[in-house]
Amino acid sequence: MSDPIRLGMVGGGEGAFIGQVHRIAARLDGRYRLVAGALSSRAEVARQSAEALGIAPDRAYTDFEHMAAAEAARADGIEAVAIVTPNHMHVAPAKAFLKAGIHVICDKPLASTLDDALDLAALQPANGARFLLTHNYTGYPMVRHARQMVSEGRLGQLRLVQVEYAQDWLTEPASNKQADWRTDPARSGAGGCIGDIGTHAYNLARFVSGLALDSLSADLTAFVPGRQVDDNVNMMLRFEGGAKGMLWASQVAPGCENGLALRLYGDKGGLEWRQEDPNALWFTRFGDAKQRLSRGTSDANGDELGIRIPPGHPEGYLEAFATLYADFADVIRNGTDLALLPTLDDGVEGMRFIQAAIRSSLADGKWTQLA
Repeated sequence: MSDPIRLGMVGGGEGAFIGQVHRIAARLDGRYRLVAGALSSRAEVARQSAEALGIAPDRAYTDFEHMAAAEAARADGIEAVAIVTPNHMHVAPAKAFLKAGIHVICDKPLASTLDDALDLAALQPANGARFLLTHNYTGYPMVRHARQMVSEGRLGQLRLVQVEYAQDWLTEPASNKQADWRTDPARSGAGGCIGDIGTHAYNLARFVSGLALDSLSADLTAFVPGRQVDDNVNMMLRFEGGAKGMLWASQVAPGCENGLALRLYGDKGGLEWRQEDPNALWFTRFGDAKQRLSRGTSDANGDELGIRIPPGHPEGYLEAFATLYADFADVIRNGTDLALLPTLDDGVEGMRFIQAAIRSSLADGKWTQLA
């Protein structure tokens, strides 16, 4: 194995959930080593967080622009950076590091506005720097296997796509670090639930089905009094080629913890996958009994699926994140392509999806084209 990729991080300081997830994912396969960070906009928190993570004091920065310039000038500077800030602070750091020729790993969604996303997409990175958007559910082995089955025609002509992502943690007014920025349109963008988990559901449906969305009809609601962004999404979808779909995303559904689920139906068969039982994929050929396909068996094997351990040993959320990191390490070190990885283009499409959903909902569910 080549030397670990020197990694930096923007955001992800003390008390940040997603920063810790990214750090675990980066370490899991030994492909990265965290050596620098601008971990908080508050200087003391940034210093303390860096010290706790073993980052040298001279590489604990107080702002990302200084970090990008300083690391690009070092012989041992970072080769990649993970951006794990709230949505409104994704684009500016991404631009700074891409301009410095440093690869970028960015949490989703890409931005808080479509204009910012398009501005980033227009940038010409220095030194061939690449970009990864961490739609982590695309890293689950059985999700990748489902995509393969669809592409092989095992479902036949796709007719129906149903995807849902239900949580309950915002059922009541909440005030904590995670809830505060996700329900603040100045930091999350105009979309709340639609941007936070609705984009995950949409990306999963697109990744597995391979279908391109033509138009949507959306109903976005803020059920909690005083909430400035949506906390529930009901949506109908029309795909190019004639397939139809439905998407439901909610953060006010009591009893739902992280209920991401996908169902696909074609003229020859159907597939079902649930994130809370991620190592199983249910496949039904029309007229036959339902089959449970397991990760690591003869029907679902191969390096491209990202399987690390034998069947019966569960792999889940952290491992799926780590698969994206490992695949991106191959892009950085070996120049492999981004075939199964979410890219900048996926991020722009996600922002178009959010904007179209908001426009449709404001027009009382008017059918609205993605473009």
